[in-house]
Amino acid sequence: RTGHTSEPGFFLGSCLSREVFLVILSFCWVYIRKYQSRQESEVISTITAICALAIALITSALLPVDIFLVSYMKHPNGTYKEWAENNETRGQIEDTVLYAYYSLYSLLLFCVFLWIPFVYFYYEEKDDDNINKCSQVKNALKYTIGFIIVCAALLLIGAFVPLEAPPNQNGTQWEKMQYLFEELGNNHGVPALSFSISSLTLIGMLAVITYTAYGMSVLPLNLIKGTRSVVYERLENTEDIEEVEHQMEKIKAKCEDGRPLSSRDRRNLQEFEDKLQVLQRRGRHLEIAESHCCTKVGSALRPLKVRHTNTLSGPHLTRSRLDKALHSAGISSGFMVFGTNLTNPLNELLLTLQPVFPLDYVLITVITMYFVFTSMAGIRNMGIWFFWIRLYKIRPKRTRPQALLFLCMILLLIVLHTSFMIYSLAPQYVMYGSQNYLLQVTPGWVWNNTTWTTKTCDADAPQDECTVTKSYLFLHKFWFFSTIYYFGNWVFIGVFLIGLLVSCCKGKKSVIEGEVEADDSDMSEDEYVH
Repeated sequence: RTGHTSEPGFFLGSCLSREVFLVILSFCWVYIRKYQSRQESEVISTITAICALAIALITSALLPVDIFLVSYMKHPNGTYKEWAENNETRGQIEDTVLYAYYSLYSLLLFCVFLWIPFVYFYYEEKDDDNINKCSQVKNALKYTIGFIIVCAALLLIGAFVPLEAPPNQNGTQWEKMQYLFEELGNNHGVPALSFSISSLTLIGMLAVITYTAYGMSVLPLNLIKGTRSVVYERLENTEDIEEVEHQMEKIKAKCEDGRPLSSRDRRNLQEFEDKLQVLQRRGRHLEIAESHCCTKVGSALRPLKVRHTNTLSGPHLTRSRLDKALHSAGISSGFMVFGTNLTNPLNELLLTLQPVFPLDYVLITVITMYFVFTSMAGIRNMGIWFFWIRLYKIRPKRTRPQALLFLCMILLLIVLHTSFMIYSLAPQYVMYGSQNYLLQVTPGWVWNNTTWTTKTCDADAPQDECTVTKSYLFLHKFWFFSTIYYFGNWVFIGVFLIGLLVSCCKGKKSVIEGEVEADDSDMSEDEYVH
């Protein structure tokens, strides 16, 4: 190995990347298998969900690598390292990261607009017993074409929406079109891909506001409050069963002499029978929960969980939004902040850890997984809704293939939006890492005496002195997306506070919360118990 590839940091980064890749695949496999239905599981939907979620997490894992590479080119004093002094060498490294983003973002578009919709509609058609395989594929492709058209429209809009006015305003329409095509070639298609990914990130922002904000308030408080006593719940459930059976006996006693029951009594008897079935299922689940070792271990470890659970995004995100509101360049710049005005502890911590790779990688992984788990807590508590219609419930071992694909799509969009959330929490770290640059200073009172001072790279730094990460360029190519994200973060904070208030007013949840509901089938019950 020669040149920059012989640097120990690059060798460590490549080894860590392989390990992270394997860990992500293992996590996705375990996570999806945990929730998929045992009796309705389908190989294609499981593979689709695992691969799509893994691609999203790998894309998110590329962010610290991108930041590490731009930071590793420079010494702490702001000068380039010997191997990075050549612009061609730096360009090769930046192109490698760019092509990695190209590949991963293209795969995400493929998953969102083709692979997941096709598999989803394929299994929707499969529910019809009178349809053959060929018709299933045809109908699934027919519905998927709509998603492909949307994807093509987003790519075309991103490719030809002018970010800057043509230099010759008085030129002909053909000259203006020629300028747009030249810009498309010079930018290597980055605006087209950036617009498409930013549009998906916008949908991800809605999912974050809906599920993640609520999950961030629910998860910590549920850990703090714990669950109700399983012994007390079993006793209470037994009393409820006895009460329902007593009510049923009273109704049946009315027809002991041969008289038929009235329509009202028959309706009440049916309701009591349905309620008794639910209570009996609850009893079986509570019995399993009481004997399960995980319940006992979870209770013992609850203080440790509470200690390590925090509302990470709330204060840091609020501080970052206030900084943008008070010191940014305004709405037309996407609320870009020049310099550091308010102290951001998370940004400072990441900048401190960044030179000691992979400590910042570990912290970014923790933040990303925190978003995933809190989002999952919100989805489990709320279910998947389309406006006021509840589409699916997400429960361990009983999630249908279509619901699993929906879950995967939501998590994919949330993880995609996580990159911007991390930028909101630590903007300087995401843009430039720990880069510094040399600034020429001439004191006014000293003639012919020029000194050089080291400054931290920020949005106000010279472009030729500081290298911006490719992640930032992709997600902030269009200023109006950054503006929407800014206001969306305020909505996120508001939903988080509302969810916190609602969670505080609720009591302890049941130890079998969400496992037994009135509309569950006997098949799903047998599936869970066995």
